Amino acid sequence: MPVTFDRVFVQSAGYFMPGEPVANAQMDAYIAPLNRMSSRIQRRILAENGIQQRYYAIDTEGRTVFSNAEMAAHAVRDCLQRAGRLLSDVSLLATGSSGGDTLMPGFANMVQGELAAPPMETLSVHGICAAGVSAIQAAAQGVQLGAHRAALAVAAEMPSRLFKRSRFAARGYDIDFDAHFLRWMLSDGAGALLLSGSTAALPQAPGLRLQLKWIHQRAFSGDYPVCMQLGLTEDRARGHLDFDSWTEAEAAGALSLRQDIRLLPHLFDIGIHEYAQLVHGGWLDPSKVDHFLCHYSSEKFIPVVEDLMDKAGLAIPRERWYSNLAWRGNTGAASILVMLAEFLQTRELKAGQQLFCYVPESGRFMAAYMLLEVQDADAPVPARPAARVAAPDETAIAPPHDPATAPAPLRELLTELAAIWHGYRSEVWRTPLVRQIRERRIKVPDYLNWMEHWVPQVREGSLWMREGAASLSAPYQGLAALIGVHAGEEQNDFQILFDDYRKAGGTVADIAALRRNPGGEALNAYLHRLAATPDPFGLLGAIYIIEGTGQRIVPALLPLLRASLPLPPETFRFLEYHGHNDENHLARWLMAVEMVMALDESGRAAQQIVATARHTAALYLMQFQHVTEGRPSP
Repeated sequence: MPVTFDRVFVQSAGYFMPGEPVANAQMDAYIAPLNRMSSRIQRRILAENGIQQRYYAIDTEGRTVFSNAEMAAHAVRDCLQRAGRLLSDVSLLATGSSGGDTLMPGFANMVQGELAAPPMETLSVHGICAAGVSAIQAAAQGVQLGAHRAALAVAAEMPSRLFKRSRFAARGYDIDFDAHFLRWMLSDGAGALLLSGSTAALPQAPGLRLQLKWIHQRAFSGDYPVCMQLGLTEDRARGHLDFDSWTEAEAAGALSLRQDIRLLPHLFDIGIHEYAQLVHGGWLDPSKVDHFLCHYSSEKFIPVVEDLMDKAGLAIPRERWYSNLAWRGNTGAASILVMLAEFLQTRELKAGQQLFCYVPESGRFMAAYMLLEVQDADAPVPARPAARVAAPDETAIAPPHDPATAPAPLRELLTELAAIWHGYRSEVWRTPLVRQIRERRIKVPDYLNWMEHWVPQVREGSLWMREGAASLSAPYQGLAALIGVHAGEEQNDFQILFDDYRKAGGTVADIAALRRNPGGEALNAYLHRLAATPDPFGLLGAIYIIEGTGQRIVPALLPLLRASLPLPPETFRFLEYHGHNDENHLARWLMAVEMVMALDESGRAAQQIVATARHTAALYLMQFQHVTEGRPSP
């Protein structure tokens, strides 16, 4: 879920490009061809990437003219000067880069030193392209929380030092294509943003301010191998520190910057999928995006991104795209800050416009997104509630049982169930109903509507459990008795929920008149049919999801419901009751699973439990989704 901001504004943006622009024909003077293949690779790559000029912080002799920290400092000074602010106004400096001038200390501290800045909080984000967004997020969160009145986010890159010809002497100037590739793609530069809670107008747009609405980042490093890296050998088998000396590491190619271009199509697949999730989750409306600032390393990827967006039915018209890749080059983590700074300085803004930023990172695959909105500078900022209840973090909602603490025979099963749980929890968190609750947009009619759908579903719970217990064969009568106890405890729960509904203002007096929504009907039919089969062990998977929802998700939402709805405490009795008691129910569930696993000679019980949990999660999710269907959004 994106990190949202309601008190963070871009005060100004600045950038710094070292020296004079270097055209394609001049590149050899800085990063000379290495071998007879170089010129051919150069022509191919430059023909595809669309870069016409770039900037290098080294001279034609390979000497450093501007260090990475110096470039960052220049960008900061440009940013502050444009805002008419002093460095002493800033109390947080967050930096992003794939590498500073030193291995230690952190880049932020080196930039602070270069600026001769006063004591302040610093944060160094080490990454690749998305590191700049991470620095912006860190600075924004400091402002949002009230810890800092003003914060700077700066990103700088200086890959040119890795590309000069002398770097490849140890390998006889013979390098692989993956190491050749990036020499013609990357260049140097720095960008900076000044963020604060001030609603002052942008210096280049009188009467207008720019609010940061949200940032969303997601890494997929657990799903894919390394794509772009510095420090590993070509086969990724050894790191540069595993060699006896730097000389040996360099000779083995461990100090060559590489990108496995064969993996790149996957990067755009996951990036567009994540973008679609943002749209479907209500975080972004493509039709309302006025400017799309997309960071791509090559113009070759424009039709790839466009095609994927078109296939998802979520295209942003090409005329709304903005990139300065052709004349500023690809500056990695600094690219999005340089792009945003130049955009703000050269484009006319209008109140109500939305700026959407997308940064894919190929290191080990990551995607970052930002949404900004242009506003009238004198427009009122909504007052914060005196006692704001923070929306819970859905990733902190643990599965009903932790596999690591479970009895050894159950760990494999609980690990599979936990995987299903995390996917289900994430989907539930993005349903329209739960979004209304999290964003404190839910109203009493919405709460009543939810209960009207839910009461008849809860009414059936004890019925399918008793039916399932009756279908158990003789060896499992102990399990049948345990399920009977559980069903007995829950057989009147629906009446508590119905009473809550009536006390909250519900107008349906006859409980039999309430009907399940299509998701509830499908779930009810599925559970009753399964309960009628011989030895329906899979029902334990259904109970895992249903009781887990009551014991994990509902308690996280209950404080928000209480804070949002002008209702007395007795209208939340059912939710509170289940939040407290489902813990005991889940302990009983674990006992039931142990009994089944001990008695099951076929070895199929675990598979049935997992399969039923997966189906139940899908159907319960459908029930959540249908609650708001047909109702206008508040």
